[in-house]
Amino acid sequence: MPANYNNGRHLFTSESVSMGHPDKVSDQISDAVLDSLIRADPNVRCACETLCTTGLVVVAGEVTVHNVKAIKALDKVEETVRKTLREIGYTDPAMKFDADSCAVIRTLHSQSADIAMGVDKDGAGDQGLMFGFACRETSALMPLPIFLAHKLVERQAFVRENDIIKGLRPDAKSQVTVEYEGNKPVRVHTVVISTQHTAQWNGKSEQAKLKKLVLKHIIEPCMPKRLYDKKKVIIHVNPTGQFEIGGPHGDTGLTGRKIIVDTYGGRGCHGGGAFSGKDPTKVDRSASYMARYIAKNIVAARLADVCEVQLSYAIGLAKPISVLVDTQGTAKVNERKLTKLVRDHFPLTPQGIIQHLKLRRPIYQKTARHGHFGRSVFSWEKTDMAAKLAKAAGTR
Repeated sequence: MPANYNNGRHLFTSESVSMGHPDKVSDQISDAVLDSLIRADPNVRCACETLCTTGLVVVAGEVTVHNVKAIKALDKVEETVRKTLREIGYTDPAMKFDADSCAVIRTLHSQSADIAMGVDKDGAGDQGLMFGFACRETSALMPLPIFLAHKLVERQAFVRENDIIKGLRPDAKSQVTVEYEGNKPVRVHTVVISTQHTAQWNGKSEQAKLKKLVLKHIIEPCMPKRLYDKKKVIIHVNPTGQFEIGGPHGDTGLTGRKIIVDTYGGRGCHGGGAFSGKDPTKVDRSASYMARYIAKNIVAARLADVCEVQLSYAIGLAKPISVLVDTQGTAKVNERKLTKLVRDHFPLTPQGIIQHLKLRRPIYQKTARHGHFGRSVFSWEKTDMAAKLAKAAGTR
C-alpha cells in the first residue's frame, strides 16, 4: 500500500472473477493443456494461449515436446479443452457456449530455436521483472480485499455446483472494499457480487429474492465476523438488474488478461507478465512464485509486517539481474541485510526455482481459478524457510 496511506482512514478495493468468467476459462484451458503435456513430459516447453467466444475455442502457441507420450497428449488437445469446459460447468447449450457443441481450433507450433538456446543453458526463458508480496492482514499472509474477493467466487462455485441456489451459472465477479486505519483493516465497507443465472431470476422481484439468497449463502459465510457490520456494510448483487447472458457468449475470453486478480488485487507492484499456459522455465511464472515464497517467509519469520520482493532476469542468463526487498517501513532488520539473506538462502536461478518449488508437475490448472497465491496447496505458500531466516537475521 502506498506510503502516504500509513496514517488516517482510507478505502482499498480488490476484485476477483469466477472459474466461469471468460478470461478464466481461457486461463484454465491453457493450464489444462500445459498439465496434460507436463504429465507426459516434465521437460516440455510450452507457451499456450487461448481465446474463447460464442461457440468457439482457439488454442495457439509454442510447444516443444521430447517423447511419443507427449505427442499423443498434443493430439488430444481438443479432448482436454472439452473436459475442462465440463469441469467449469459449461454443459448447457442454452448458454450458447458449451463443451460439446463449441468448435475447437488448435494452432500450435515448436518453440523458437533462439529462445530454446538460452533455456537449454539453464538460463531464463525471457527477460522481465517479477514481484512477490505478503502482509499480516490474513492467516494466509495475503491482503484482505483480494483474499475475501477470492473466497466469494470460490463460494459461488460451491453454491452453484451443489445446487444450493438453483439457476446459477458459471460466470461471476466479486469486488470487496475494505476500510483501513493506517495499514490496519478495520471493517468491510462494500461487497459487490455479480453472478450469472438462468432466466428464472429475470425481473425486479426475482432479483430481490436472488439477492437475499446470495447474501445468505455466498456473502455472509465468507465475511470475517469482527470486520463485518451488517448494519453498515454496503451490498450490491447484480447491480445491472440481471445477469443471464454471460460467459464466453457475453464477452470474449483471453489467456492472461486477469493478472491483478491472479496476484494481489492491486496491492504491491506487478511486472506485467501473465502466468497461465507457461511452463516453469518462463520466469514470468516461476520467479513470481519464488518472489511470493520469499516475501511470505520473511513475514512469517517476523522480520517485517509487509514485504514486497522484486526479481529481474535477462533471457538466457541464469542469475537474476537484481534482487530487491521492500518492507514499506515495517522491517525489524535492515533491508540490505534482508536482501543478502534472500540471496544466501533462496535458489534464484530458473532451474534452482523449479527444483526447490517442484514445478515440473501437473499442478497448473488449479492455479488458474481463485488466485495463484494465498492457497496452502501450492509449494510456494510454504513457510518452511521462516525459522532459518529468523536465525540468520539474529532475531531468534
